[in-house]
Amino acid sequence: MVSRRTVLTALGGTALATVGVTAAWHGNAPMAEALRHALGVAGPVPAVKRAVVTVDRVHSHYRGRDVDLLIMTPAGVPTKNLPMSILLHGRHGAARTASPGGMSEVLVAAVSRGQVPPFGFVAVDGGDHYWHENVPGDDPMAMLLEEVPHWLAERGYGAPFACTGVSMGGFGALLYGRRRHERREPTNAIAVIAPALLTDWAEMSKRNAFTGPDQWSSLDPLKNVDKFGTAPIGVWAGDRDTFITGTRQFIASAKPSVASITPGGHNDTLYRKVVPDVIRFLGKRVPS
Repeated sequence: MVSRRTVLTALGGTALATVGVTAAWHGNAPMAEALRHALGVAGPVPAVKRAVVTVDRVHSHYRGRDVDLLIMTPAGVPTKNLPMSILLHGRHGAARTASPGGMSEVLVAAVSRGQVPPFGFVAVDGGDHYWHENVPGDDPMAMLLEEVPHWLAERGYGAPFACTGVSMGGFGALLYGRRRHERREPTNAIAVIAPALLTDWAEMSKRNAFTGPDQWSSLDPLKNVDKFGTAPIGVWAGDRDTFITGTRQFIASAKPSVASITPGGHNDTLYRKVVPDVIRFLGKRVPS
């Protein structure tokens, strides 16, 4: 049941702001040149429309609490049955901070120029437990699988075709793809940015996200690379990322469709660098 809705026009980044992307394209800031270069655009471009972000407060039966449901779409695009990618936030994050730097303006620009078909993102509050039921009665994965599609349908959007995640959300996106495969529900794409793939239980145990090493092993994408089905996977990370050892192991074992390790750390600077490629990866897999 919806109790509150917020409507924003967003530039993107960690905190969604009421600023359009026109400044990113036409301003004198280095961001304009970087964005044009990342999207393969040369010279002047027409003004682009803003992203539209709505936030509803909804009740999740599977989490046993109210959560924010954030939907981000390019303005001016018909939203009836619009394909959507789930967007999973990192640890200590929330729906409102799920979008990595530059995502909304890159999405809007790419759709506006016809570089990718129209699609949107949906984010929800998932807590800090790596997107599974670590605490009895709080099951964010069941929320993603069972409730998010209904919430989208109630608002006229299409079903999720992909899952995108950052850091802990990358772990969650891979787990989501696995669960969809187990349910024999196709996933067109799994995109993970700087996935929080740890290789040491002593370090993982500090996060209080698993009941013990056995539960962690049963869910860890590194130990279950054969359980994702045929969904294309894209992985992007910095060579100085906190989780680079596990990310490299996953790439070597899973052989994802895209494996990009570029100079950078586990931060917004790296995220902004790779987001254009993530949007292209997802755009190629939007259902017709």
